[in-house]
Amino acid sequence: MGASDIIRIKPKKSLGQNFLIDNNIARKIARDLHLSKDDVVLEIGAGRGALTKELIGHVRHILIVEIDYRLIEQLQQQFSSPSVTILHQDFLEIELADVQKRYKTKLRIVGNIPYHLTSPIIFKVFEEHSSVYDLTIMVQREVAQRIAAQPGTKEYGILSVFAWFYGVPRILFHVSPNCFFPKPKVTSTVMRILLHSTLPRTTDEALFRTIVRTVFGKRRKTLRNSLKYLSINGKIIEQAAASNSSLLDKRPEQLTVEQFIYLTREIGKILP
Repeated sequence: MGASDIIRIKPKKSLGQNFLIDNNIARKIARDLHLSKDDVVLEIGAGRGALTKELIGHVRHILIVEIDYRLIEQLQQQFSSPSVTILHQDFLEIELADVQKRYKTKLRIVGNIPYHLTSPIIFKVFEEHSSVYDLTIMVQREVAQRIAAQPGTKEYGILSVFAWFYGVPRILFHVSPNCFFPKPKVTSTVMRILLHSTLPRTTDEALFRTIVRTVFGKRRKTLRNSLKYLSINGKIIEQAAASNSSLLDKRPEQLTVEQFIYLTREIGKILP
């Protein structure tokens, strides 16, 4: 298979493939990454290689994780460089800590990702945050707005709380459907999440995530009622929020990340 043969590869709907075909957008993404020669980039799904071409020569190494076997040979021929490694693998099964250990630096993860896998990919990065410097991805515009949403808005939810807990999300720019093949039915957005180098002390991440998921699963209920679904005794909940009991009368979308952290710490102190 030659480099030009990629054009004849039909995108798989089952993989959520919409190949980026606008080189100007690829250049804009690369420019907004502000890359350095020491960076190691992990690209999720290279597609036709539009973004990869803009990254080569600007970083120490590019690790492409591509799940579509049809693209592997073409990508190997197109990017036959010692600074590029191509893995035929599912990103969700990659151990990011192993990759970081191999290259001895935090990873810069980029990708025009399948939109139906946006949440699993983001949650994986958050759970393995200590191995990641930043995440720059193409997502649906509505999803980007939810990720970057502030408390008190209808878009504010689990993705928003996690994004602001683990990093700083920022919308970079929007991308027309005309920049892809096939054209998606929605406008896309390139956004970046810069991961915090350290998280708030004494915060149990697993408990934090469980609390956030639980209360947003009962979004219309106040925390006093939704926290009961954690199978925690009501007295423990009241005791945990004793110094700020008004929090329990709020719905989850009204709480800031700092208030979720406070609840996690106080509940964690009391749990056996």
